[in-house]
Amino acid sequence: MTVGETTESAEEQAPDAGTTPRAAAPAKSDKSDLAALADTTTRIRRAVESVIEGKREVVKLAITVMLAEGHLLIEDVPGVGKTMLAKALARSVDCSVRRVQFTPDLLPSDITGVSIYNQERREFEFKPGAIFANIVVGDEINRASPKTQSALLECMEERQVTVDGETYELAIPFMVLATQNPIEMEGTYPLPEAQRDRFMARISMGYPNEQAELTMLDTHGKTSPLDTLQSVSDATEIADLIRIVRDIHVSDQVRQYAVDLVLATRSSSELRLGASPRATLHLIRAARAAAALDDRDYVLPDDVQDLAVAVLAHRLLPTAESQIGRRSTEDIVADIVANVPLPDEARARRNA
Repeated sequence: MTVGETTESAEEQAPDAGTTPRAAAPAKSDKSDLAALADTTTRIRRAVESVIEGKREVVKLAITVMLAEGHLLIEDVPGVGKTMLAKALARSVDCSVRRVQFTPDLLPSDITGVSIYNQERREFEFKPGAIFANIVVGDEINRASPKTQSALLECMEERQVTVDGETYELAIPFMVLATQNPIEMEGTYPLPEAQRDRFMARISMGYPNEQAELTMLDTHGKTSPLDTLQSVSDATEIADLIRIVRDIHVSDQVRQYAVDLVLATRSSSELRLGASPRATLHLIRAARAAAALDDRDYVLPDDVQDLAVAVLAHRLLPTAESQIGRRSTEDIVADIVANVPLPDEARARRNA
């Protein structure tokens, strides 16, 4: 169970039929807290956008995942700025950052760490691996073997590492920013289902438009803007923003709507694997962060709708028929969002 999930899981489960509404709503975030969050995230967004041209929605989603205590998977063809986005976001925050270049010969101990015998002290000493940082940039994660990829499972879910029977806690905040090439590319391994499910969201960079590419030639032509990128926040401030996001109010109707979307993936004839309960939790957490970024202390169904494809699609497995029909999981989730009634519509249908 992830950090913060103990206090949130009971709150975020959809109420059973007939459950009496709670007498009091959860404490809402103070307006001054939201103003501080907006100021900090604006500085981070501008810093990242000074490196990544013409990708405002992608940058916003990356910040949303960071504030929601999630992990981000950036998937696209080579050369479109996946690693640049991850490094820019990491450098915009003054915290510990480690980069792991995933290769076929990378070992799990290179990520988690290893116990080495100290002959002078006559005891084993733990040498931390690359995972011990606030932000871990995993470049081309699907070029490592599934065994090495699985070394991240405990880290990403429980914010801890267990080596030789000893458990070591990871710092807060903790975020994995992983990039990968499409699985059709030579020399790649598909991520295990359990690994994909631990990423809160998957985004695709896409090619820049003509104007953004022209601007890129000016800003990247001589030197990399990463060289001059200055930190605009720090780990302590990000941890404070995460606590603000946790207090964003989610009504029972919005919770039920999120559950309805996830249930629809499990019953879809186009999917052989639907979204997990973890997906529901991630969807609500991301919606909280999105609401906070929009200067609201409550979540709207629109927040859930806007994030559904990014949060759910990478967890799903299409049927053979869907693959033959060239139906992507993104298309299927978009159809589900279009067909599942919004809370007010669903209530009207039940009362009809």
